Amino acid sequence: MDIGPPKRPAQEGVGQVKRDKPRRRLFRMAAFVVVGLAGLGLSFRWLHWQFHHVVLDDARVASDMITMASRVPGWVTQIPPVAGDSVPAGALLVQMDARESALAVEELNARIAGIGARRGELEARRAMVDRTSASQHDAAIARLDSARASLPAAEAERGLAEAELARAQSLIASGSGTRQSVERLRAGLDTARQRVISAAAEIRNAEALMAGALAAREELQVISRQLEALGPQERELVASRDRAALDLADRSMRMPFDGVVDRIFVDPGEYVLAGQRIILVHDPAQIRIEANVRETDRRFFEPGKPVRVTVDAWPGREFPGVVDRVIQAATSEFALLPSPNPSGNFTRITQRMPVRVRLDPPPPVGLLHPGMLVRVEAEARE
Repeated sequence: MDIGPPKRPAQEGVGQVKRDKPRRRLFRMAAFVVVGLAGLGLSFRWLHWQFHHVVLDDARVASDMITMASRVPGWVTQIPPVAGDSVPAGALLVQMDARESALAVEELNARIAGIGARRGELEARRAMVDRTSASQHDAAIARLDSARASLPAAEAERGLAEAELARAQSLIASGSGTRQSVERLRAGLDTARQRVISAAAEIRNAEALMAGALAAREELQVISRQLEALGPQERELVASRDRAALDLADRSMRMPFDGVVDRIFVDPGEYVLAGQRIILVHDPAQIRIEANVRETDRRFFEPGKPVRVTVDAWPGREFPGVVDRVIQAATSEFALLPSPNPSGNFTRITQRMPVRVRLDPPPPVGLLHPGMLVRVEAEARE
């Protein structure tokens, strides 16, 4: 049996394995070198990034949270929205009992209407008095002119009667006249005298009528004063009506902008006082980032500095922003409890400065919500 030939391939396989070991060792060393170099490169990049960037972890999404309160006390009758609703501007948020205010407005409107009716009455009366007194005055003037014109004629007639009576008496004394003619002339003289007296009385009567007409004209001024007095009364009533209308309008609280209802503090049927908070809202279109930067890094966050913002709720997504402003006081200045140091022991602690970041361009409305945690990154370059 021939067993020599099969041993030769086995020896060749062992030699082949011995020749492959240095190659594998070389490949492993090369892989280790590449991995090491890559690690060094990444480490260098990380160190370089750490030295040339500032990261603010103490940052949040913020907005103007508006607490809406009632200006007037009353019973809450209706709250249409619920927390989380998006409400358009002008929509009803809270309705309070407005029956008493509505009655007050209606009462004052009626009183103002009464002032208008009273003004119309006085104006009509003034016009009537004006026309009546004017006609009376014209008639008195005409009567006075007529009386004054008849007085000289009556006096002339009286003088003529006196002269004729004197002639008749002289004729009787000479024996030429008769007593009958004298009596007739004496009667004519009495009549002439009565006419003079009547004409004088007519003048005085006409003057009295003119005085009455002038007095009636004075009534126009009295009516005018009454009309002027209605002006302040009407303005007072209008002011009271407007105040009642303002009270009525304040009992319907409406959304001041297109916003979101965050929290409701009362329920329908509760009685609220003036100034008591009722509902909390914010404008989702007015979103900003507020962060606290260490005072040692304050120089890297000047207004207008571009920054990058990442939000924990949206991993892998960056939001470009710009430093809007830096508050000119450290956060410790706003602490409710002061931290005096009466013992003299002092530990130096790096203070924080509030920074406000404006997202540019603004994110879609409703994407970011107040209170979300964010990171703000800025280059450490002045």
